Amino acid sequence: MAVIDAERSLPISGVVIAKNEADRIERCVRSLLGLCAEVVVLDSGSTDDTVARARAAGARVEHQEWLGFSSQKNVAIARAAQPWVLLLDADEWLVPSGARRVRALFAARPDGNASIERADIWRLRRRTRFLGRSLRHGGWGSEAVERLFRSDCRYLPARVHESLDRRGKRVLRLPARIEHDTARNRAEYETKLDGYAELFARQRHAQGVRGFWIDAWLHAGAYWLKNYWLRGGFLDGRAGAIYHYLHSRYVFRKYRTLWRLRDTPIEP
Repeated sequence: MAVIDAERSLPISGVVIAKNEADRIERCVRSLLGLCAEVVVLDSGSTDDTVARARAAGARVEHQEWLGFSSQKNVAIARAAQPWVLLLDADEWLVPSGARRVRALFAARPDGNASIERADIWRLRRRTRFLGRSLRHGGWGSEAVERLFRSDCRYLPARVHESLDRRGKRVLRLPARIEHDTARNRAEYETKLDGYAELFARQRHAQGVRGFWIDAWLHAGAYWLKNYWLRGGFLDGRAGAIYHYLHSRYVFRKYRTLWRLRDTPIEP
């Protein structure tokens, strides 16, 4: 097992939730080693080599059956031993320059205080890769994501697109970059988005939202116009075209599903 250098590590717990990520988990864990005092991988029942590879890379692996995105991440955060948490998905990794920027936050300033104390939640920059190409345009080249935060922070209840509870919290941005290799292949990504669409629709339906048939067309069209044309997604070539097509399709499907649920009893 790799050993984290305690003299160089910071009071951060690197936290990752994972299932069947054997081909990606080592890259994720190793990007946190040396920076974090510990790396915790919360596995939800992998049937491949995820657990063995995470341990070999230097992580402490624990198990929790799948509870949903928000609850699973909250369990992982609760098992962190350090006062700060740096949370990554298994298909993400922190680049070396990003690690240096995080480290600089903990360095003492002339007044004796560290910059990290200026906020409770720090938003890092995430760049998405799709089918082997980095997407530099279309809103996915420098997405702000809340990934470095105090260990008392928790995610709000949500089936999908979970977010931290920011009530009473100070939130700032840090230009530290995370890379996000979002898809192994097109078919897998399409299936994942279909699952997200179903979760989104059922979540909104449970909240009492009732859609109209035209919402799917309006929202999908607005996504395509905004991200593919106005934000320059077309500049990312074929990968960009496929990516934004799939996301337009995802937007269409989630609002169409919401409309089709309009007469369905609300789930408890």
